[in-house]
Amino acid sequence: MPSIHHSIRTRLRLLRVGSHLLWGAALTLLMFPVASESGRMRLRSIWSRQLLGILEVRIEASAGIESGLEAGLLVANHISFLDIFVINAVSPSAFVAKSDVAGWPLIGWLAGRNGTVFIERGNRLAAHGARHAMLEALGRGERLAIFPEGTTTAGDRVLPFHGALFQGAIDAGASVHALALSYHHADGSRSSAPAYIDDLSVMDCLKRILQTRGLVARLSIAARFQPPLPDRRHLAHSAHQAVATALAGAR
Repeated sequence: MPSIHHSIRTRLRLLRVGSHLLWGAALTLLMFPVASESGRMRLRSIWSRQLLGILEVRIEASAGIESGLEAGLLVANHISFLDIFVINAVSPSAFVAKSDVAGWPLIGWLAGRNGTVFIERGNRLAAHGARHAMLEALGRGERLAIFPEGTTTAGDRVLPFHGALFQGAIDAGASVHALALSYHHADGSRSSAPAYIDDLSVMDCLKRILQTRGLVARLSIAARFQPPLPDRRHLAHSAHQAVATALAGAR
């Protein structure tokens, strides 16, 4: 009997997630065209916090992170599609994402309408266009977020950061903020429930998140890099080391 109730509860929360996605689409269509940039940022933060509330994911952000991340490039380790909403809840940003995200039902459309820069792997012309879009956004003083590992992990390690995506910040003379992100159970132990890895589908990952009680997302500033910035290889290495050290300390 408890398992039946648990299954029904999970399905009801899935319906709430779907409804919230539709509400996000309505906000994007009706409010974004008339809202200021700061207004759109507030809407993005509120909507993301509401989604995390539906998923029962609590955020623990380090002191000063909500007010201390000015315009520039945010770089973070990557565990789950949930990462986007955690960062947006605390510090709303436009994101750089793989081109296949654009094809996800509704989510891809929402991402495109929210300033996401899509990168197609293996296409040099598309990569050049993406770098140009990043440079324009950073040049306008916007906040742009990337996951320079290029893939997700279970959160037990930080893969090397690809330097190419750092070039936009160097060219724009923008600040770079390295963020350390991790997920935990209520008792503080690390949780792999949100990890979007291997052959797991988005829906299966979402169900696993819904079935895990007391999830906590921890977000902290691992390091800040101010212009003039070093070359992209050294910048990527320094950011990687800072995030890996911060996560090792959190564990």
